[in-house]
This record gives sequence, structure tokens and C-alpha cells, in this order.
Amino acid sequence: MAADWNLPRKGSCRCGALTFEVRSAPLVTAACHCRGCQKMASSAYSLTMMLPEDGFVVTAGEPVLGGLKGEDVQHFFCPSCLSWVFSKPRRIAGFVNLRSPMLDDTGDIAPFIETCTSEKLAFAETGAPKSFPQFPAPGDYGPLIEAFAAWDGRGQARGA
Repeated sequence: MAADWNLPRKGSCRCGALTFEVRSAPLVTAACHCRGCQKMASSAYSLTMMLPEDGFVVTAGEPVLGGLKGEDVQHFFCPSCLSWVFSKPRRIAGFVNLRSPMLDDTGDIAPFIETCTSEKLAFAETGAPKSFPQFPAPGDYGPLIEAFAAWDGRGQARGA
């Protein structure tokens, strides 16, 4: 995890019709092992970075709702290629969960936490230093954000 996030960072959906820019450093990065993410990502887990909503800007295209469309969380997709690009969790307002592989450059973005490990596939390893059997409680995010800010991406505190 680079101390310098090289902002802004650009990204897009699979076909490039929906583009965006990340203008704020992530508050935390994660891998989610829930069955919903497994199905949505067609993978063992989905990768995400939690951003302040005002630090994420769609620069081209108009995302559409798909997947979950409820009061707790909304998933947004490219209307052309149907790539799952980001989510808006409602349990913690003011944030966007960007699918981090949608960024043009993802080489320095490792998951800090893994969630829903109670649904984890036995072979799926992420290397995340923090694990939760479900989603962290809203009150857990303050300490997680502080710990993430000190993490260097290799399991060490920055400067250690």
C-alpha cells in the first residue's frame, strides 16, 4: 500500500463506456466473501475500496442500478457491458465502495480487511490482516480506518 495514493486515479468499466475518477484516498480496502459477492463477481470474493462519496466522481456514462437495489445497499453497473463498478452501502452513509479492480492501476491495492469469512470458500486466501465472520459493526469502522491509515500493505505499520 503506497503512502502516496497518486491521486486522482482513473478507472472504467470493462468496455470503457463508464469512467470515473478517485479523488480521495480510500478509508479502507476489503475483500468480501459473502455468497452475494461471489455470485456478483463470479469469483471467490469481491475486492473493494471504501471511499468518501465526494472523493468518487463518475466522469462519463450514467451508471444503472442492478444486483441489490434495496434500502441497505445499492449496486451500480455500466449499462453497456454490465460490469459491477461500485456500491453505495446505506448502513454507513456518505461512502462509496468501488470495485478496486476497475481502476486503471491496481498494483498497490491489497485488501486490509476481509468480511463474511463465515461464507468463505476453503481455498480463498486474501492475505488481509483483519478478518470478520460477517460485516464489521458500524462502530468498528473508526478503529479500522485508523489502523488502515497506518498499514503499509505488507502487514506492517508505516515507518516500522
